[in-house]
Amino acid sequence: MIEVIGLTKRYGGKTAVDDLSFTVRPGHVTGFLGPNGAGKTTTLRVVLGLDAPTGGAATVGGVPFRSHRRGLHHVGALLDAQQVHGGRSATAHLSALARSNGIGRRRVGEVLAEVGLTDAAHRRVGGFSLGMKQRLGIAAALLGDPPVLMFDEPINGMDPEGVRWVRHLFRRLAAEGRTVFLSSHLMTEMEHTADQLVVIGQGRLIAAEPLRAFADRGTRRRVTVRTPQPAVLAAALTAAGATVDAAPDHLAVRGLSAERIGALAFANAVELHELTTRTTSLEEAFMEITAGHADHLAGSR
Repeated sequence: MIEVIGLTKRYGGKTAVDDLSFTVRPGHVTGFLGPNGAGKTTTLRVVLGLDAPTGGAATVGGVPFRSHRRGLHHVGALLDAQQVHGGRSATAHLSALARSNGIGRRRVGEVLAEVGLTDAAHRRVGGFSLGMKQRLGIAAALLGDPPVLMFDEPINGMDPEGVRWVRHLFRRLAAEGRTVFLSSHLMTEMEHTADQLVVIGQGRLIAAEPLRAFADRGTRRRVTVRTPQPAVLAAALTAAGATVDAAPDHLAVRGLSAERIGALAFANAVELHELTTRTTSLEEAFMEITAGHADHLAGSR
């Protein structure tokens, strides 16, 4: 389990993380979301003991990560797949990590096979694609068979097969009872992978809840209606307080439930061919809920 308690981190006059508290529990894939500059990477670095907090604390298994001897047995992490010596082979890189953590050489071959790099085991990492480096970073995270795993943007550079593989891997690791903490800016992939979310903005907590509950907080839910009498139904729905957008083949309705729309159609003798509620996507909810918490916003001309 990962616990962040009143965490604050300042760099000079800049506050990157501000009194942040949340818990990441085992048995789930927990997504870590926030706009650019929200403090996600800083938080991960403090959890891993790479940066010291200005205030508060971050613990893994109830103690600071630095208290764990042979850390790879306790936490596996991938923060930057590019931070590998390009002149080493994949086997040499993992073997060095294994020796420093009291892990047998056999495990190196096992994790290389798990991430699909057996055939590239003796190639220099400098010739790897970004997707292959991501796989190597995941192998390093798995090396000590740890109960806690942390990943920062692990699917950047991966092809569709790699993305699918990572998705299933993270779910399997969580199903084994491990704590899986995943930061990504790819909302669609997060929606397919995570079941819990921690969302921050400008270093502060916005939400810590199930993914579906967060998405349902969005207000952009709408009902799609198809009817051969769109004008009649649109007038009735508007009179009832709905917002109706007319497309060539359907009406998009906000402000009324599907049940209410069906009742109004019946009352006005309107034939319906479709009545479908479209739930808010994670991306839509994220953009709406974090709109006031972004450090950098693109403008339009």
